[in-house]
Amino acid sequence: MPLDNLPLLPTTVIGSYALPSWQLTALAEIEKGNYGPTDTQEMFDDAVNIAVMDQERAGIDIISDGEMRRWYFVQSFLDRMTGIVPDPLMRKVGLYGYDTPQRYHAEEKITVQNGLGIVEEFNYAKTRTSTPLKATCPGPLTISMHIRPANAYKDRLEMAWEFAQVINAELKALEASGAEFMQIDEPSFAIIPGSVRDWVELYNACIDGVTAKHALHICFGNLGSRPRGKRRYDWMFPELLNAKASQFVLEYANREMKEPDLWERFDIDRELGAGVIDVKSFYIETPEDVAERIRELLEYTPAEKMFINPDCGFFQLPRWVSRLKLEAMVAGTNIVRRELGV
Repeated sequence: MPLDNLPLLPTTVIGSYALPSWQLTALAEIEKGNYGPTDTQEMFDDAVNIAVMDQERAGIDIISDGEMRRWYFVQSFLDRMTGIVPDPLMRKVGLYGYDTPQRYHAEEKITVQNGLGIVEEFNYAKTRTSTPLKATCPGPLTISMHIRPANAYKDRLEMAWEFAQVINAELKALEASGAEFMQIDEPSFAIIPGSVRDWVELYNACIDGVTAKHALHICFGNLGSRPRGKRRYDWMFPELLNAKASQFVLEYANREMKEPDLWERFDIDRELGAGVIDVKSFYIETPEDVAERIRELLEYTPAEKMFINPDCGFFQLPRWVSRLKLEAMVAGTNIVRRELGV
């Protein structure tokens, strides 16, 4: 699954894909105790197979496993940890929002003895495709988002450094398994108060010693199609340029293409993963919508440095919408490629 011979403006995804309806039914049955380990494994494998199939049929150049074994981005990783204790739910009635998910506190130093499971995800996915594959991992700040430091750590930053070491080990194991492209997802850069300098140091610790291509995805959150963070990037620069990322993956479509000139304003020398599909909307972009968004970004960013992707993952959308949006993204990219003579 080498990254050689990618076309101009390679198309890719952020990570998560829409869960098919039958998978949601199966997860409910698992909660009731009606599935055995073999049944559960088969269900998750089949879900990954579907995510791979839909991406390949849409014509995506670099795919993911759809993160089909995960739940609400980071929540399934918490089950792999020791040292955390659940807190009483803050709110149980009404809209499922950012104050609804289970919160935890660190009763003692947190350990993740068997890793995050991303290596196992990658190892299965690579047996199901010859298309280049991106491995994705939430960043240390985002993994810490639902955990209070309590008395085990002096603050959230110290706790996040614990996770940075876990992620670094996971990425090195991914590279040893053949991963050539990895992405760290940090919506929390725009959500959790703190210093961009500290966040950048955390990211750099995650990728220390990793030679594979690595990207940093920063969005503004997506729960029930609602963002959470301040929806601008300019305040993160120029400090963000100290992140040793090959690529910055940013959200544009849901923001009506605000800040298209960042690469020119801050003389950015990295690749841009350009978010041109709005995953917070049921509106199905037309190919021309996508082409227009790409053209606007190309006014400020060289085509040779641009990858094309959705704003965020598709977990919050149904499968039929996600599939159509991917198809439109590829078709719109092909329009611009033809205009560029490739």
